[in-house]
Amino acid sequence: MDYELFKRELLENLTVNILPYWLDRMQDSRGGFYGRRDAFDSLDENAPKGAILNARILWTFSAAYIATENPDYLKAAKRARDYIVEFFIDNEFGGAYWSLNADGTPLDTKKQFYAIAFIIYGLSEYYRACGDGESLDIALRLFNDIETYSRDREKAGYREAATRDWQPIADMRLSEHDANSSKTMNTHLHILEGYTNLLRALKEKRGDAGDRKSVFNLEIDEVEIVEEATKNLLEIFLDRIENPHTHHLTLFFDDDWNKLDDAESYGHDIEASWLMLESAHVIGDSALTEKTLNHTALIADAAFEGRCWDGSMVYERHPDGRYDNDKHWWVQAENVVGQLWLAQFHDRPEEVRRAYQSWRYIAENLVDNEGGEWYWSRKSDGTVNRTDDKAGFWKCPYHNSRMCIEALRSLSSLQKSDSIPNHDSPFDS
Repeated sequence: MDYELFKRELLENLTVNILPYWLDRMQDSRGGFYGRRDAFDSLDENAPKGAILNARILWTFSAAYIATENPDYLKAAKRARDYIVEFFIDNEFGGAYWSLNADGTPLDTKKQFYAIAFIIYGLSEYYRACGDGESLDIALRLFNDIETYSRDREKAGYREAATRDWQPIADMRLSEHDANSSKTMNTHLHILEGYTNLLRALKEKRGDAGDRKSVFNLEIDEVEIVEEATKNLLEIFLDRIENPHTHHLTLFFDDDWNKLDDAESYGHDIEASWLMLESAHVIGDSALTEKTLNHTALIADAAFEGRCWDGSMVYERHPDGRYDNDKHWWVQAENVVGQLWLAQFHDRPEEVRRAYQSWRYIAENLVDNEGGEWYWSRKSDGTVNRTDDKAGFWKCPYHNSRMCIEALRSLSSLQKSDSIPNHDSPFDS
């Protein structure tokens, strides 16, 4: 396997194809970033601005700056951060709005905990990029909002959504494609993701050297509180969300953790397989890490039921047994990362070649080499999806940029170890 070729292609895609698209075509002169470009790259200046899109832009450019030290990326991250803090954060009731009008005024003021978790994810990465203490303080306040208004301390887990002032809400769905259930795998996964990054940032601030003084005037107990919540979430995945028979992740539950369907989401399975292990590494509990290693290998193998001969991965299997065979951009990106984590942490070096095959599918079928960025998907008949957005409420630079950054990190680690699996945390250095 030519590691250097793989790395060059990934770095070029990140720095020439993906990030310039958002820098050159999505910055809004009114502040922040535009809400939408359609599949033909036509700009909709009046499109609503979603919390998910903006938080993911913040994370992307913060992470890209950490990886490359390109000052343009930090500038873009600051632009996203400032817009979120000024317009999305609800200074009256706490939390963050779900969406804004194009002019920055509130549109949908409900509190979707999935979105709040992504803002935590972005703000904590921005802190890691430049040491901005206010961003870390805001991330901690949002963490406290989730713990106060979403966490179910009686039956375990986290509820989906609330009204602006944190009252129960009838429609808890993230989108019209989701079941209206009170607890979902997807929200739990991305709260785990946000908490893990917040915990990492707090430990980096502390230096993990036992300094018991304070973190931005907060008692060090805040670190322990975030760690407890993160560990609790990871254990929920291991004990409740993973199906013990199939090792797929169950998608929808009621308040009492009764599952509501039997769909299989291959992209979420492979994404969770490495995000769960990342979380275990950051927590730093050796017994929990070993347990997570064992479970995530099984979850990844379950995901590969959706992997095709050409390295691509289909979207999902419906409860009635029908398959959605579209090749969505984010599923392909997570497939690459998941395979490389199997190589790095699970003693499966053959997965590097499989990951490269999956990347070549992306490069040849989803990357728009003329217009920039990636298409939403290839349809089941092989044609480019020209219906769904190129950039929009859900089409963000997060999955594909993160794939490039994480894959570059994994490949570099595998090269250093001469393809000998490294079971130490990648966050120790």
